Amino acid sequence: MSWTEADSSLYRALAAVAVPDRAEQMAVLLTLLPLASGEAGRIVELGCGEGRLASAILTAYPRVSVLALDGSEEMRDQTRSRLRAFGERAHDGVLDLHADGWFGCLDGVDAVVSSLALHHLDGDGKRQLFGEAARRLSSHGALLVADLVEPKRDEARDVFAASWNAAAERQSRSAPGSAEALARFIETHWNIYQFPDPLETPSPLFEQLTWLHEAGFACVDCYWLRAGHAVYGGYRSRTRSGGTPLRFEDALKIAKAALA
Repeated sequence: MSWTEADSSLYRALAAVAVPDRAEQMAVLLTLLPLASGEAGRIVELGCGEGRLASAILTAYPRVSVLALDGSEEMRDQTRSRLRAFGERAHDGVLDLHADGWFGCLDGVDAVVSSLALHHLDGDGKRQLFGEAARRLSSHGALLVADLVEPKRDEARDVFAASWNAAAERQSRSAPGSAEALARFIETHWNIYQFPDPLETPSPLFEQLTWLHEAGFACVDCYWLRAGHAVYGGYRSRTRSGGTPLRFEDALKIAKAALA
């Protein structure tokens, strides 16, 4: 079995509750992009979902173009609708993470970003992707990932499970309809740290940072971690290309607007 359109519909219903501090995660990704706020560039998103991150990138970086890829027709329809206002700066396409025919899309781009998609790849699949990205990105490019990570001890798994449930409960108090979303989060056993799913294959964070380094990224790190969800990645260069970077405070405002 693999991800289905029913899974896409369920994720859309749950995301506001199920993704811990979603706006903050998105703002971290926006701030980490290896571009000045007014600099031109090209970005590819893997697993774009509804297009909310792509929309935020296009808003925050007005001279950047985004190619948003996803395997779900429903998600691509949502993305096309959301990104239509950005005209020729926004494009979408089909993604099969388990194939390799799409790697050419990464040639010369300035960043590859992915949110809550790469845990569908096993360790070998992630290592292959990291290697292809390191070879194909521009000289100052980056691979930036927001995703689930696998704990290496049972105590850590318990912490991830409990803190994810707590985050979902807290977020369910802040938006209309979120109580129903929390009920579905619980009923569908969405918390994989509490209810392991063999189709979900997150990898340990330390191993992924090691694979990024081995792939050829000059600077790798974890930038944010909460409830088993991490933002991490690698840069091909240790220094920025120059220009004024996006401020986190501004990125957070853009992220909240994209999620509204």
